[in-house]
Amino acid sequence: MRPLLMALISMVSVIQMFGQASMEISVISMEDNRPLSEIQIKISNEDIGFLEIYTTNEQGKIRVNGLSTSGKYHLEFDGNDDYVAFFQDGLALRSNQKASYIIALLPKSVRELDELTVTSGGLAQINTINAEVSSELEQADIQVLPVEGRDITRALYRLPNVTQATGFFPEAPNVSINGANSLFTNYLIDGMENNENFLGGMKFNIPVGFTRNITVLTNNYSAEYGWTGNGVFNVTTKSGTNDVTGEVFYLTRPGPVIDSSSPFAQRDLSGNQVKDGFMRNQFGFGMGLPLKKDKTFLYLNAEQTFDRKDNLLSVPDLGVNETVRGSNRFTYFSARVDQRWNSKVRTSFRVNSGLVDIERQGGGLEGGVTFPSAGNSQKRNSLLLSVQNTYPLGGGVAETNLQYGRFRWDYATPVNPNDPQVTLRNPDGVVIGVLGHPGYVFDALENTLNFQHKQNWILKNHSFKAGVEYIRSDHQLFGGGNPNGNYDVQLNQQQLDDLNALNKGAALGINDIPGDVTVLQYNIELRPQSFGKIQNRYSVYFEDLWSVNSNLNLTLGLRYDYDNLSSVGGSDGDFNNLAPRINANYKLNDRMSVRAGYGMFYEKILYAVYSDALQQNTTGSDYKKQIQALIDAGQLPQSTNIDEITFDGNLSATFDGSGITYLDGPASDEVMSERNAIFSGERRVINPEGYENPMTHQFNLGYQFQVNKNVLFYADLIHTRSYNLFRLRNLNAPEAYNVIYDSDFDGSDIRTPDEADATRPVPISNGSAVINGETLTGVARNVVMSESEGESRYWALNLNLVKNKDEGYFAYRISYTLSRLENNTEDINFRAMDANNFEGEWGASINDRRHVLSALLYYYPIKNLSVSLASLIQSGQPVNRIPQGFGTTDLNGDGSGFGDAYVGNSDRFPGESRNNDRLPWSNTFDLGVKYSFNLFDNSLELSADVFNLFNTINYSGYSNNATQSNQIQAGPKSSNTFVYRNAAPPRQFQFGVRYLF
Repeated sequence: MRPLLMALISMVSVIQMFGQASMEISVISMEDNRPLSEIQIKISNEDIGFLEIYTTNEQGKIRVNGLSTSGKYHLEFDGNDDYVAFFQDGLALRSNQKASYIIALLPKSVRELDELTVTSGGLAQINTINAEVSSELEQADIQVLPVEGRDITRALYRLPNVTQATGFFPEAPNVSINGANSLFTNYLIDGMENNENFLGGMKFNIPVGFTRNITVLTNNYSAEYGWTGNGVFNVTTKSGTNDVTGEVFYLTRPGPVIDSSSPFAQRDLSGNQVKDGFMRNQFGFGMGLPLKKDKTFLYLNAEQTFDRKDNLLSVPDLGVNETVRGSNRFTYFSARVDQRWNSKVRTSFRVNSGLVDIERQGGGLEGGVTFPSAGNSQKRNSLLLSVQNTYPLGGGVAETNLQYGRFRWDYATPVNPNDPQVTLRNPDGVVIGVLGHPGYVFDALENTLNFQHKQNWILKNHSFKAGVEYIRSDHQLFGGGNPNGNYDVQLNQQQLDDLNALNKGAALGINDIPGDVTVLQYNIELRPQSFGKIQNRYSVYFEDLWSVNSNLNLTLGLRYDYDNLSSVGGSDGDFNNLAPRINANYKLNDRMSVRAGYGMFYEKILYAVYSDALQQNTTGSDYKKQIQALIDAGQLPQSTNIDEITFDGNLSATFDGSGITYLDGPASDEVMSERNAIFSGERRVINPEGYENPMTHQFNLGYQFQVNKNVLFYADLIHTRSYNLFRLRNLNAPEAYNVIYDSDFDGSDIRTPDEADATRPVPISNGSAVINGETLTGVARNVVMSESEGESRYWALNLNLVKNKDEGYFAYRISYTLSRLENNTEDINFRAMDANNFEGEWGASINDRRHVLSALLYYYPIKNLSVSLASLIQSGQPVNRIPQGFGTTDLNGDGSGFGDAYVGNSDRFPGESRNNDRLPWSNTFDLGVKYSFNLFDNSLELSADVFNLFNTINYSGYSNNATQSNQIQAGPKSSNTFVYRNAAPPRQFQFGVRYLF
């Protein structure tokens, strides 16, 4: 027994909406678990010059709000006549945390007692506050783990209930919470908005070097959180202290010269495919320091990444077979200043800036015909400027925060922005080149203002919090076809020979093509201008954390959200978004607790839902007549105001090449009169009833057990039911064709497109429709509308065993999840296979896994050496079985749609339900080794990471794009045949050096 006994401390994480952190300290007698009142606890933080003394109440508790996340805290009891002294240091708080500590004091009458050691804010934690399901990675964990490219998204899937996601476009967020669509996950930095609100995902992709803590909330989180029923990632940033600390690093992935080979393309950090010649180099620094001791602190971080990648340009007709080299550039800069005006008032300033440039240099991964003149680059540039203030108000602690955000996403910045696109064909009509311009425009800009105000105050055994939040996003999109025009031309043999004689190679451009070349087709964008809308979101919440007694906490919360995008189309809006949150946590003893909760959660409306309805819309008179016919047919409400649901969106006019001179096609203003007469395969309308915000009911039941001073076990049963999910309804869909669901379907049952067109509410024939005796060409085969009517159901059992390193040689986090997610929509572009029959679409989600086993093992065999092994074993993701052997995949004749390019919608093989097959299991083991030694009184660290250590070929369980994945397979399930188009990365290496001071 030691005279100064370290008590048993258990820690819990309860997220709050804003940057301040809080503590709840329970002081009990180690002898009989009795709460102790009138005990004075000193809380100090030498890193920032903080010191306060608090006294326990009649329940033996102390509650402290408004604490800084900078530095590390110390808890100290000086001892009295009845109990021995106590001291614990090294307690780190994260953004939005309410940490709970249980201090068990040893009575002085006790003579003999086994030594106990503190369980503090490392891996081993116990929640004694509420029913929130959350997990976190601390800075030390992140630094030891093998993380590709210092990209924190490559660490997120190590957390329970988080998996790598199959998305619906290359840049889609690469992780999913509870198997749900990754677009609807909420991302925060220090509790403030970090969402790209057009499609979803991070606005600023915060690097490892500015990350102190990553926390994921997966179920039953506080009423302070809204705008997602999916889950929340919150990153606590690094801050300066009274000590000067920092790092300078260099990191490299040498690429194919050392990596294992694979026949499949891989992905860069942005999600885009790369293959030959790939190499990555990264360097940067981070530094924290005091500008004024105990008062003003600064942390700076700057990181630069360069990717090198090669494509092959192969055009035998022109004698071209060249490697085209490209590059990616990722530049991130962050700074944070913390000002302590006094012990009660604090201000934090933060700036984050990201410049991302992803080059499409021409050629192709296996050989392509796009010349560098048609090259372009994708730019994703972000800026966040925030100020957060904590101060006393009305007997409590208040926080007022303001942030400006900017996100520019130019999907294809042309090398030659003033050129048309030219598709070049040889005399046989085969495409041998694409020159001049990518052929389309997508340039989105979002300016966001985020205001937050909240207040915490304590009244006896109640800890109240209330707050308001306003998020204003000003969206503008310049999109559509090429405003310079697109030419499809064909060379004769003499012209091809003359072009060959120029010997231009990869430098071939549009002006090298002979002016008398035959123009087969010409099209041009008719509305080359931007449009958008301001999205306003308002929130107010109130929550009471009621300490019923020393063992039982009840949380009663209520939140209200309103999103003005719900009121489009002439509707009144979705004003009934009241979300109650109720949960309980009962402490069985100082090592065990049980918890249960229920909550309602509303999601934001992704701006893309509304933007697509604008961009793919038109106000042509023919189209309006078609909409009126659909109203008359009962496809839209009789009260629909046609002017409210139509918009003059993007539309390209296409002309036969006869009469068109190469590079002298008509400009958009010359052919605007053609707009009303253009037939479209698909057009959209705004929903006249507006949109409902997606809503989720969340239930959970959990148990936690502190096995010993370093080991924590916890289990959670989770169930969620989601409603009002987005999907597409075709208002002019053909009649139902139920035979495609029959397993005895054969080729004679195929319905042709012409037969299907004749059964539409407004029949289509030869690119026109007859409405009230008038033949109209400016109509659409499919008239599509977004609706919020989808549903999903999720069940999960999650088991976790966590060991903290403390003074031992190893630590671990082992997590197993058994789950099932079913839905009848996957995405905002999801449509039913046949005639809007969404009940026939119920099936496993594309990101569903029955089994996920994640194990993080940390081994410290000698001083300054760490070895980490991160393993991930998963059952296979679902497979959708599509038709094979029928000569077509369109068995009901309804054709394809715009969203198919993203979601991969298709008819299914007759008799098969959606996603009813599975890919094989996957397993991946990643190894990280780090060794440091002293250099100039500081530390130099050498690191080596090996991803996919055993070079396993995995066809499932990795970040992917749906249409490029293996989750669409031809033929029936019974065939048990798979054609693999993609695979997880093979064994890859990463090396680094880091100077720490």
